[in-house]
Amino acid sequence: MLISLVVTTYNRPDALRAVLDGLGAQSDRDFEVRVADDGSRDDTRAVIAAYAATAPVPLEHLWQEDRGFRAGAARNRAAAGARGEYLVFIDGDCIPRPDFIARHRALAEPGWMVAGNRILLSEDFTRRALAERWPLHAWRRDQWELARREGAINRTLPLAHLHLGPLRKLQARRWQRVRTCNLGLWRRDFAAVNGFDEAYEGWGFEDSDLAVRLLNARIRRKEGAFATGLLHLWHPENDRRFEARNLERLRARTASKDVRAAIGLEQYQTG
Repeated sequence: MLISLVVTTYNRPDALRAVLDGLGAQSDRDFEVRVADDGSRDDTRAVIAAYAATAPVPLEHLWQEDRGFRAGAARNRAAAGARGEYLVFIDGDCIPRPDFIARHRALAEPGWMVAGNRILLSEDFTRRALAERWPLHAWRRDQWELARREGAINRTLPLAHLHLGPLRKLQARRWQRVRTCNLGLWRRDFAAVNGFDEAYEGWGFEDSDLAVRLLNARIRRKEGAFATGLLHLWHPENDRRFEARNLERLRARTASKDVRAAIGLEQYQTG
């Protein structure tokens, strides 16, 4: 099964470079990378082009004009041309460890989406790691334990690999912990709900909206924690001017039985 990994990015080439380093070190290489670019400058394009020339897996750059925060549209655009049966979404500041793809593949199951988690890195630690090109994706558990004691990260528990079995399905109908910085789902299920709803303007809750509609379509949530944990680089807080409006839209969605996005994936599909 080919996996299509969609990486969302916007004007942060140093972070994207670290993410691509992690993807290049994956133990499972039966995947493609599709960079969903929300209008970055040419320095990001140069980073992607350099990686594409030597990457061990197919890598494609999907760019859209910078017209404010439109991550949902960027992800839809990238997913529309995906060749894989299964999609994994991550953000361009979330570094995968070498078994990330393998862990998502192991958890993939028809009728289920897999919601993973992350470790938060501090501002100073992130700055130093990116400046000095530390291979964070390859760090050992003891290195991360030291980083936690020094206050560089918030926790190490997501690094653990636990075989939780049926416990992963205990919160099958909970959308609140589904984030598209670490989400796996079948491409057919993503298409069935018409992808992300681009009616959401600016930052906030477009990933929650996707989760609610997937649940309405009887796609359940499987816990990806203790398997697929990512390393989340620090970044300034997003512009939240549209947060209240988007939250109201989400509340209306949760009260409905809606499945398909009004403005979504289908506009980018051909044939």
